[in-house]
Amino acid sequence: MARKQRVTTATRKQLRQKEDDYLKKLEEQIEEYDAENTKAALFKDLPLSNNTIKGLKDSAFVKLTEIQQKSIPVSLKGHDLLAAAKTGSGKTLAFLVPVIEKLYREKWTEFDGLGALIVSPTRELAMQIYEVLVKIGRYTSFSAGLVIGGKDVKFELERISKINVLVGTPGRILQHMDQAVGLNTANLQILVLDEADRCLDMGFKKTLDAIVSNLPPVRQTLLFSATQSQSLADLARLSLTDYKSIGTAEIKDSKNLPATPETLQQSYISVELPDKLDILYSFIKTHLKSKMIVFLSSSKQVHFVYETFRKLQPGISLMHLHGRQKQTARTETLDKFSRAQHTCLFATDVVARGIDFPAVDWVVQADCPENVDTYIHRVGRSARYGKQGKSLIMLTPQEEEGFLKRLKQRHIEPNKLTIKQSRKKSIKPQLQSLLFQDPELKYLGQKAFISYVRSIYIQKDKEVFKFDELPNEEFANSLGLPGAPKIKMKGMKSVERAKELKNTSRQLLSLSKANDDGDIVGANKEGRTRIDKMFDRRNQTVLSEHYLNITKAQADADEEDDFMTMKRQDHQIHEEELPELIGPTSKRALRRAVSKKASIAGKGNPSKLVFDDDGQSHPIYELEGEEDFHAGGAAEDQKKSFISKETDVMQGRDIEDKKLAKEKRQEKKRKRLEALRREQEAELDDESGSDEGGSYHASLATRANLSDDMQSASEDEEQETLHRSKKAKYSRHDSEESSSDTDAGDRRGQSDTKKSAARRVIEVQQPESLEDLESLTAQFLQN
Repeated sequence: MARKQRVTTATRKQLRQKEDDYLKKLEEQIEEYDAENTKAALFKDLPLSNNTIKGLKDSAFVKLTEIQQKSIPVSLKGHDLLAAAKTGSGKTLAFLVPVIEKLYREKWTEFDGLGALIVSPTRELAMQIYEVLVKIGRYTSFSAGLVIGGKDVKFELERISKINVLVGTPGRILQHMDQAVGLNTANLQILVLDEADRCLDMGFKKTLDAIVSNLPPVRQTLLFSATQSQSLADLARLSLTDYKSIGTAEIKDSKNLPATPETLQQSYISVELPDKLDILYSFIKTHLKSKMIVFLSSSKQVHFVYETFRKLQPGISLMHLHGRQKQTARTETLDKFSRAQHTCLFATDVVARGIDFPAVDWVVQADCPENVDTYIHRVGRSARYGKQGKSLIMLTPQEEEGFLKRLKQRHIEPNKLTIKQSRKKSIKPQLQSLLFQDPELKYLGQKAFISYVRSIYIQKDKEVFKFDELPNEEFANSLGLPGAPKIKMKGMKSVERAKELKNTSRQLLSLSKANDDGDIVGANKEGRTRIDKMFDRRNQTVLSEHYLNITKAQADADEEDDFMTMKRQDHQIHEEELPELIGPTSKRALRRAVSKKASIAGKGNPSKLVFDDDGQSHPIYELEGEEDFHAGGAAEDQKKSFISKETDVMQGRDIEDKKLAKEKRQEKKRKRLEALRREQEAELDDESGSDEGGSYHASLATRANLSDDMQSASEDEEQETLHRSKKAKYSRHDSEESSSDTDAGDRRGQSDTKKSAARRVIEVQQPESLEDLESLTAQFLQN
């Protein structure tokens, strides 16, 4: 092996000097670059570092878009930036490239703390920004982190102190600023707000103000969005005084903001509110080979439409996405929809901003957006990066005139389409049947009705959204409901308060509220269960009498404090009205009544169920799905892994079985030797009366031998032990014969073997004096 060359101090100095010269040259190129007169077409034409250019090229980013041509040189010079561009124009790279270059020129390391903070209004957009950052920054040494709601807070707290570039949502970022000990923002170099108009609005106002208060005043700030707010108050909140405008410089007021992409074909249809679901279902049935997003105004509508259409089976894959889902489900749905070719996604405005879905053919707005900015963001999910796309918005006759007027003020004029009656299909009978059969669907339908009516009620633009002209009964019937549920409307102040609380960190909210005793509200709620919270809710009976009748409970919709009222007040039981209970009249009927087997035959064989963490029941033995099986690897590899695992289990079982068999054999042998010992003791006791001398000593010897055998018995010495016990038995008989010869004194003709056996046993009396002991010793020496 070749020996690794050792880097000397002189070599390190040369490398450091070379790096300093390169950075100095890069700074000079940035200062000399004329952004107004130079129109760079490629990323390599910009004064960027080699590592950044290489990362962009490997990620297939080569050509510059218009917003990137104008904004990146300005950001590289260190100016604050206010940029607006059309949706799908590449704004993400327009701020990620300056972030990487800024830290690279500052020689940023992990010991310098947080260098760049990127704030996004939604979790999905933050995840997309983080993925792009990791791709283009693969050849740099910076550490990047993603902090969003729905993830493990403790996991983020342990690692956030070593992060150089932090991407996240406002609520989670502020939570870490308050809780993370190692998060140091004193050296922050650059702050980025993606979808800045959404970050600066009422919902994120307090959270963003708290974040900015923790940042150093001397920093670079970049604001990007497809629709931009130039309010002086909003910009002053961010310490944005001397800034450059890109895409908004030629526009004097905030009303004439950038329009939609030119490659987008925009159209609208006029449809009555009760016919919306019929038109939507007919549209999906006639576009089964398309990839589309259907926007609805609330998560409850998304849930209801998804569940009902899934049962109607239009012939295309259906998905749904809204803010009330768990983060794992939202991430999984985003991934599946991005990879799918022909599918339909029902979604709220949670994916209306900045999300880059590939190859979306249609954007359908089943509900009118609250303003033109939301319309621009919605349709921007299609026709991205110069590709073709189509959009369709459904407007009721009450909304048509007012909203088209708002679009025209922003130079957006969609084409009007007419509906062919032959292609239109009514699904109202199917919806009524579904809701009649399934109470849960009826419950979802009532909530969808209530959420839509409330969304119209709270809209600020009363010229477009006319609450008094809503056909409530017809709309409820179109959802499959037997009638319009009763609704309690909240005041506008409570609605605005709810919007503020929606985007506020729960941790900060609990800290900001204190009760009269000075205790923090929420501190004593750790032990509260879901049931406790349910009983504390207000408006328990808002879902109308139709759903309450299903559960056999009637509630008064006007009384908020009553959870449930009894329908029957008289509970006296009249025995004469009860039916007569007759038992089995024959022995056969009696046996059938008490037979478990007969009852199972009539009701089916019961099966055991197990429950997972979410409370869902599953059979004990459940077949694995095909996708899960393929996710585990090749079939042969899984087979080998299974056989290897089972082999290890069987080997362990074999060892336990051998150990158990060995113990049983030892116990059996011990009992056999114990029985043999008792048998010999019984024989010796019978013979002890005839000869108390030699028999006594022989029995002692035999007992000693048996005792030794029992103590030293083992599986490997079984035969030898049996042989020794037999030998002891023969020795006892020889001893008895030799003792008889000694007493008689006249049997001298025995063989030498018997004589030697006779010498081994000597009959003596108890010595009483010293002379007796000397005589006994001499006798022993002679023998």
